[in-house]
Amino acid sequence: MTQSLFKNVVTSEETLRELIGTPSERAVRKQLSSLDQHCRTFISSSPFLLVGTVNSAGMQDVSPRGDAPGFVLVMDEKTLIIPERPGNRRLDTLRNILQTSAIGLIFLIPGVEETLRVNGRACLVRDTDLLERLTVQGKQPLIAIGVEVEECFLHCAKAFKRSKLWDTTTWPERKSLPSLGQMLCDQLQLQNTTVRELDETLDKDYKRTLY
Repeated sequence: MTQSLFKNVVTSEETLRELIGTPSERAVRKQLSSLDQHCRTFISSSPFLLVGTVNSAGMQDVSPRGDAPGFVLVMDEKTLIIPERPGNRRLDTLRNILQTSAIGLIFLIPGVEETLRVNGRACLVRDTDLLERLTVQGKQPLIAIGVEVEECFLHCAKAFKRSKLWDTTTWPERKSLPSLGQMLCDQLQLQNTTVRELDETLDKDYKRTLY
């Protein structure tokens, strides 16, 4: 990482601890090595999670996954199954898993300010019986992500309280931001399509390929 813009950079954990301090006993002990009943309940109520992975060169990626609450299967206290629904076919998450297997998850529940963090190792699975259980609207995924849980813990609500993420009175009007079509037209410098045409194409694609 370039440090040319920064004049005072922390380079050791010792310095970091001097600045921030040490975690409380409770913060350390809350880390579990397997999913207890509270973790399972949280996952079964979550319609959305963020998936963090890293490739063999150390490049990181975070990707969203979402579906109806309970779409992530809890097989047992150490194993999760995440369906891979149709997407943009970049395969960033899946390629990273093939290279390193490292994975980190954050589960969210709308209106709940606490989150659940899960870290572990992942693999790509095609077991027919598992994929059948992940079928939605008659569409069975071609592949799923199997996660071996190494550690998990509930994360406090401070970030959500500061951001007021679930407070609808703080939400911006969608029209105050450019549409995805506008942003893509600008970024890709598209010449043969209009913003309106691209927005309509994206909307049709959502409806056609959601599952």
